[in-house]
Amino acid sequence: MIAHHRWEDDMQSFYKGAIAALLVAASTTFGSEGAQAQGWMPSGPITLKIAFAAGGGADTQARLIAAELESRYGWTIIPEQAAGRGGLSLLADIRDDPADGTVIGMTVTDSLGYSSRASEAPWTPADFTPIATTASFQMGLVASAGSGWASFPDLLDAARGGQVIRFGVMSAKLADQAYLLGEANDVAFNIVELNGGAAVMNGITAGDIDVGFVAGAQSRGVASGDLVNLASALSAPLTQTPDAPLLSEFGLPFDSDGYFVFIAPAGLPEEARTALAEAISAIASDPSNPAGEAIQRAFGEASTLSGAALTDFLTRQYDDAGALMDAASN
Repeated sequence: MIAHHRWEDDMQSFYKGAIAALLVAASTTFGSEGAQAQGWMPSGPITLKIAFAAGGGADTQARLIAAELESRYGWTIIPEQAAGRGGLSLLADIRDDPADGTVIGMTVTDSLGYSSRASEAPWTPADFTPIATTASFQMGLVASAGSGWASFPDLLDAARGGQVIRFGVMSAKLADQAYLLGEANDVAFNIVELNGGAAVMNGITAGDIDVGFVAGAQSRGVASGDLVNLASALSAPLTQTPDAPLLSEFGLPFDSDGYFVFIAPAGLPEEARTALAEAISAIASDPSNPAGEAIQRAFGEASTLSGAALTDFLTRQYDDAGALMDAASN
């Protein structure tokens, strides 16, 4: 059985080695690219606020991208933690910062959607400038291979046969979705809210829960045969297991689509937004650099949205959050 902390340890070790390599590369490989991206230069060091705990996989991704931005463009990037409250701490922190490209943040799109909506935060996505996404959540419904289940219908058969299904979730949004999924299939899951994806993974591997939503950290366990993606909670198949059915096929009208996303305060000039978006997207999509390699390893591929497409996604997600809360409360 593979535990989530092993994946985190691998990512931390990878991060340490990658930064060492980047320090060497800074003066050689990318030195000829100059210090500008699309003609834009920040007026000073860029503070990168990170909405994740230090040392985890998401924090690692942010810091690898920061190091690569420094190497390619000569910018000075200063990472700092702004973790807590499902990304809301970062949003509250960055909202009133200068909108000149010297302060950016990395969070997840859910923080601008369900988390903000459910907390009745005094902002909407329009109060921030979305820059670019790097990777999509590979949100699967995951079980241990030892369960004997190969897909979601197997789990339903067990539930209808009288087995109590302990269903782990890492957020209120996913709890609502688990409830509606059970309701649509005439089963009552025992929904267990846990503190983050690591806790869900650990619960599955330890046998404390039977199934749970996991957003990509299951990839290594699935590859080794220790874990099974029973279904995709996305609007599209999972990259690693495209044959796993969609939960929408079983009556769940809401998806768990989401991304890691870089943002800035509202009003960021378009030239800064474009330059930052193109630089971040290029790094995320290129597996020959440590950041791109880490993204490919964890998520199968990069998923880069920017511009109007990203703005539209965030607006739609914010609206869908209200519909999900209404459906779960009825």
